Amino acid sequence: MASNKKYWKSAEELNGNNPVVETLRQNEFVEEIPVDDFLGDKQSLEDSSTTRRDFLKYVGFSTAAATLAACEGPVNASIPYVVQPTEIIPGVANYYATAIADGYDFANILIKTREGRPIKVENNDRASINNNANARVHASVLSLYDSMRIQGPKAGGGFISWERLDAEVGAKLQALQAQGKPVVLLTQTFASPSTNKLVAEFQAKYSNVQHVTYDAISQSAALDAFEAKYGVRGLADYDFEKANLIVSIGADFLGDWQGGGCDAGYSKGRIPKGNYGEATMSRHIQFESNMTLTGANADKRVPLTPSQQKIALAKIYGVLTGSNPGGSLPENVEAAVRLAATELRQTGSKAVLVSGINDMEAQALVLAINERLNSEAMDVEAPRMMRQGSDKAMKQFLADVAAGRVGGVIMAGVNPVYSLPNGAEFGEQLKSLDLSVSFSMKEDETASLCQYIAAAPHYLEAWGDVEMKKGHYSLTQPTIRPLFDTRQLQDALLKWSGSEQNYYDYIKTTWESSILNGTNFNKALEDGVFKGEMTLEEVVVQEATTSTEESTEETASAMDFGAIARKLAKASSDGIELTLYPKTGMGDGQQANNPWLQEFPDPITRITWDNYLTVSEADAKEWGLWMEESNFFFTRRNDADGGLNGKYATVTLNGKSITAPVIVQPGQAKGTVGLSFGYGKKEGIKEVLQTGVNAYPLYENFNDVQTVSISAAEGVHEFASLQLQNTLMGRGDIVKETTLEIFNTAKKDKFGDYTWNEKPHVSKDHEMIPASSSEADLWDSFDRSIGHHFNLSI
Repeated sequence: MASNKKYWKSAEELNGNNPVVETLRQNEFVEEIPVDDFLGDKQSLEDSSTTRRDFLKYVGFSTAAATLAACEGPVNASIPYVVQPTEIIPGVANYYATAIADGYDFANILIKTREGRPIKVENNDRASINNNANARVHASVLSLYDSMRIQGPKAGGGFISWERLDAEVGAKLQALQAQGKPVVLLTQTFASPSTNKLVAEFQAKYSNVQHVTYDAISQSAALDAFEAKYGVRGLADYDFEKANLIVSIGADFLGDWQGGGCDAGYSKGRIPKGNYGEATMSRHIQFESNMTLTGANADKRVPLTPSQQKIALAKIYGVLTGSNPGGSLPENVEAAVRLAATELRQTGSKAVLVSGINDMEAQALVLAINERLNSEAMDVEAPRMMRQGSDKAMKQFLADVAAGRVGGVIMAGVNPVYSLPNGAEFGEQLKSLDLSVSFSMKEDETASLCQYIAAAPHYLEAWGDVEMKKGHYSLTQPTIRPLFDTRQLQDALLKWSGSEQNYYDYIKTTWESSILNGTNFNKALEDGVFKGEMTLEEVVVQEATTSTEESTEETASAMDFGAIARKLAKASSDGIELTLYPKTGMGDGQQANNPWLQEFPDPITRITWDNYLTVSEADAKEWGLWMEESNFFFTRRNDADGGLNGKYATVTLNGKSITAPVIVQPGQAKGTVGLSFGYGKKEGIKEVLQTGVNAYPLYENFNDVQTVSISAAEGVHEFASLQLQNTLMGRGDIVKETTLEIFNTAKKDKFGDYTWNEKPHVSKDHEMIPASSSEADLWDSFDRSIGHHFNLSI
């Protein structure tokens, strides 16, 4: 079956007259690389700034500090995953269970260490939730050795002692409290029960302190909808293994949608279950504007603009409820939406609908649809806690800062000067505050404008805990002694509260009193995970939130979903719709100084070291962004042999403009463009890694969909891209695929193999037998009594 399929790796292959494509069918490169000239000349090799020996130094990574820190191993309280050794044995790896919770990526992981140095990330198989290590988590071990890290606390451009920072910050906190000026604690999502408890105690000491949680890429709409319906600020958790039908409207759930981690369950659901003839597997329908990893894996993918996605959601609700919310879609799209809705209704509890539409009412409608289906894949009893940011609270904070109503701000794990739509304006306002402190690993855009930079440790040097999913707890433990003179926010809050306790002792006390329920703490630390019953946050704030929860339940019960559907069905756009998204390798951009991630090719476009504007072919031709055929995708010799090129386009939104290179992306919905977050950083990052453009200025009102204008700009951009080449080298049968229908109706051949996926055969005694047969042994002699025989002498 596979040999009848033609797989293409670039849209340029569809142009049969392109000589470059034909050349690449035979050769890996358009022209021979002058390897002999380069490697044979000692002088040119030594003069090169990109020799392999100098690569890490070139991008700014060093292991010098790690060499010293690794001599004594991690701190004494750390416990290895299996057996605690009495000493580090050279050449023998130790594993430590820990967790990453950097505000964007959350995962239960194992850290492999050699001679006391963390070198590799693996998944923790004792964890009962699916948040495994993605590309950024795997690469995060390299960020530990980043020489751009701040090596100690700073003020006024110079290094200071922690004692001086504590004294001056403490004095300003007391002065601001006496004056009644608010101090805002602006943090990432920690999802940490111990941190939540500690912040509450810090606010008890300083009554003027307010805590605002800020996610650079907001999930506030979905959080608001879930909180309104269920009274808890979290996100519904979806187990796609339990779904026979998955309908997604703009949700890249195999990417970073709502914290990621959905790929494991999805993969299990895509494996045919049962015997031949009656096997079943999940069916996946995707409606989206950008071409995503999720869309590329769908059984049926329908390109839709973001405004059309709202109409599609409303129409699905209408089919399920027998109502007519109205709205107009193209005829073919209307048929696809109606078919998806009919399949949802027929599949019932074995179906699930998810959406990435950044609208509170749309997300509330999604919850209502899944509740109506009684979807087994949706878990609202134990929601995800990995996103906690509030757009409303953040907008109020920014308004208060602009109006001069804030006296000070203490930040941790955030870089708002870079990631806010009005980041530059906020940076200027930051300078006028009585107190500004940033806990940061880098002297980034925000930290460089603060009065005090509190050097923060890498997560592999720190203690912590996290509740990624309600009732599922994880512990973060250091796997190496701190490389620099750093301190985490929690230790500082304890210090400024007048406590003599360190954060490790605080976590241990908290867990033993409120979480473990008699389980040994060291056992939980060894495992890295613990499954509890009631969340600590519920214990701490249960009485305080009773009235709030009652009011939110009243709000949820008062929702008119029919009216919401009719409102969504009226969605429209009077311009080009831009969708902002996190790129698979870069995420929200906090690891932009990591060369592993910069080199990571996007799984859809195969581009590294850049972000870009994705445009459909039809729009590219209409807007003047299409390269001439002789120069499209592949440039002429002496320019970028075999490389990928694109024009530039200027994107304008409410007077703000950015210019980005263009990728013509098959599958992009007409009338839409895409641009990824995470690039364009300038501070706290090596110059060679300052790539791409910053998309956050277009992220107005924390809405990932904006109506923009597009115009062609001068110049041609050379992308760093995986080249087009004949990667299968003629071995077409390596790719095995079929449909579920053929899978269930396949017949057996004479060897007993099902015809949909023929297995390789080898010759034995001049007869073909299955390669998997026990008779096909490399070491057994062939029958020499028949046939011709040859001798070979060397």
